[in-house]
Amino acid sequence: MAKKKSWREKLHGNPELPKIQATYSDTEPPRLMGWMVIPSPMEVFEIMSQVPSGKLITAQEIRRILARRHGAGSACPMTTGIFVNIAAQASEEALAEGDRDAVPYWRTLKTGGLLNEKYPGGLQEQSRRLEDEGHQMVSRGKSLAVVDYEDSLLDEDFFNV
Repeated sequence: MAKKKSWREKLHGNPELPKIQATYSDTEPPRLMGWMVIPSPMEVFEIMSQVPSGKLITAQEIRRILARRHGAGSACPMTTGIFVNIAAQASEEALAEGDRDAVPYWRTLKTGGLLNEKYPGGLQEQSRRLEDEGHQMVSRGKSLAVVDYEDSLLDEDFFNV
């Protein structure tokens, strides 16, 4: 049986990415709708690693940055979301082994400022880390969100895309 890959191995395990893919309409005949980038996990990790303390970014903003970098109309929401989670898990794996330079994944929110229940430690741990950096949380159904998260989002020009 093959050994299960670590999160950090998964972070580096897609040499075929990034790639640009055409998107087509559901009509007959299909029409070219545009171009979408499927990012690499390391690209997502790199963006997340640049978010300074006190600032926030959303997965949606990461997708916009990736699309601009690659000259595409969009970035794949599914793979970007998966790679956000891989970056978080890989960072927690690194922190557990004493690497203090791991990506501050807790600063990456879901759409609408929602916390990510799939992060290590769930909503409670992400909330604790964000509160330690001065953010306040509010309940949103079964989830939590950062109060006035828009005020802490990085400026669009921060990444010089």
